[in-house]
Amino acid sequence: MAKPFVSVLIDTYNHEKFIEKAITSVLEQDFPASDYEVLVVDDGSTDRTPELVKKFAPRVTYLPKQNGGQASAFNFGIPRCRGEIVTFLDGDDWWEPNKLATVLAEFGSDPEIGAVGHGLYEVDENGKRLFLNIPDRRYSCRLRDLDEARQFLELRSFLGTSRLAIRRAVLERILPLPEDLLVEADEFLATIAVALAGCAVLDRPLTAYRFHSGNQFQYTTSDDRRNRRKAISLSCLAKDLPPRLHAAGIPNEIVEFLTLPNWIDASRLRLSLGQGWPWETVRVERAAFRHAYKNASPGYHLFHAAVLAAASVTPPRLFYRGRAWYSKRQLARLRGVIGSAVPADSLVIRKAQLR
Repeated sequence: MAKPFVSVLIDTYNHEKFIEKAITSVLEQDFPASDYEVLVVDDGSTDRTPELVKKFAPRVTYLPKQNGGQASAFNFGIPRCRGEIVTFLDGDDWWEPNKLATVLAEFGSDPEIGAVGHGLYEVDENGKRLFLNIPDRRYSCRLRDLDEARQFLELRSFLGTSRLAIRRAVLERILPLPEDLLVEADEFLATIAVALAGCAVLDRPLTAYRFHSGNQFQYTTSDDRRNRRKAISLSCLAKDLPPRLHAAGIPNEIVEFLTLPNWIDASRLRLSLGQGWPWETVRVERAAFRHAYKNASPGYHLFHAAVLAAASVTPPRLFYRGRAWYSKRQLARLRGVIGSAVPADSLVIRKAQLR
């Protein structure tokens, strides 16, 4: 069989510090240059990103557009891809040299699979490795039952943008994406792709995922602007994923299980911005506890009841500030004195890196 042609789609916004590393990692793949194209969608950068990307012409196609968020970038870029397989990369991340060859081999081993993901290295702003993050084995998933849905919720971090590859035929059944997905468009893409055609998740780290101050999804300091963008995106997932999953033939029980975390996260962000009432906080935190934990001790149930009591009389913005303060100082360790709750078994191996 002839090898499928591959499109590499890089989405970027104000990544002048990182975009050259991202592009270079693609051009230096252990994969024939004639078998893939590279496209960069620039979502309205105002820094030197355009100038830096254009240096790679004609090997790299530069596609500028007005700023609109991740979904709008995907809606703009994917139809311009010529490949049978489309692989995605954020402009602030980079790939290991064997990424394309490994992913294409997986697609070749199962012609029916719709998407492939894999493990990653977490790196800091300067590129230093912090953690290895991989599944504990290779997984395949088609959302056929609740067990596979539980697996998918943990494995979906390995199907984020810089880890994700999808067959073009599957993408054509998904587009267009809701443009309220300013971030998290990759989660929408991956979830629907798995519902339509299944996925494989490899236990190999093929991407470096960079944590930095400009990241629009992962950030450590409170930022109302980014919180609002993220809340809009999570609310969109909670609203727009269920009908698309139903249309793909996924049973309602599984749809509700898959999308409950989106509703929880969206509600928490909305409430943390002061948009809501204490009774809503109680409702959300009760649902989050039931979804995340099993076999809680009597002491832990008492602790959780006290948390809900506090939530019922505390303005939501103040409650979530207190929750963030509690989490940041790792005070949960003290909670073990009165009891504990057992989280769901993890499928993820996360190890600190020494270099």
